[in-house]
Amino acid sequence: MFPALARAEAPLTCQKPLYLTFDTGHMAVAPLIADVLRRQQVRATFFAAQERTQEGDGSLGEHWAAWWRERAAEGHEFASHTWDHVVWKADLPGEPQRFRVVASGGGQAGRPQVWTGERYCADIGRSAQRLKDLIGRTPLPLFRAPAGRTSDRLLDAARRCGYRHVGWSAAGFLGDELPSERASNAQLLEQALRNIRSGDILMAHLGIWSRRDPWAPAVLEPLLVGLRQRGFCFATLREHPEYREWIRARSG
Repeated sequence: MFPALARAEAPLTCQKPLYLTFDTGHMAVAPLIADVLRRQQVRATFFAAQERTQEGDGSLGEHWAAWWRERAAEGHEFASHTWDHVVWKADLPGEPQRFRVVASGGGQAGRPQVWTGERYCADIGRSAQRLKDLIGRTPLPLFRAPAGRTSDRLLDAARRCGYRHVGWSAAGFLGDELPSERASNAQLLEQALRNIRSGDILMAHLGIWSRRDPWAPAVLEPLLVGLRQRGFCFATLREHPEYREWIRARSG
């Protein structure tokens, strides 16, 4: 285990930083991803929703509780991915702010719903609270919208309740959710090593149901090694220049 990050923020000495992030998924590869991160001494930021898993009672359920606590002890960071993995579909006119959404979890999974900004914020907050209960500290005041789908009105609603959205860089889309037949692991590795640039936010998942040839850990470890050989280093979103003041202002 590598030493945990101090809660006080040290100056970032990394000259070519990258920000590795993971969204939840079916979790089958989560232990393997954790092994790679530990072996390569890389800290990441995890965006968590209560998603269906191959084993256990959901990605934020009791089955996976020890996994989350272990990642917190290693110094990783955490933020909300909404609770029910709620995908924004459209803004609706009028006030209060209302949105058409579809959740992939919960009792209304797969059914179009109309949510107010307040309800969307509550769903972000539910995941954040569960993370706090699991890891023993408040997660980052950030969130990632499922599928990365947002609007200006949705982002405004989230900011009003204390959350800033984090997407990913174009080259940081690591492709683990693409069909294996169209994007092999070898192709995804070569593309990432060729295109990633300093400051990029990278995004992958803790398991993708539809990919037949899993991206992790097959691509993850050679990717981290290859990026380091190119002079890159890794930091969490707590240290990202776009978000660190927002985080500092809301840290207790």
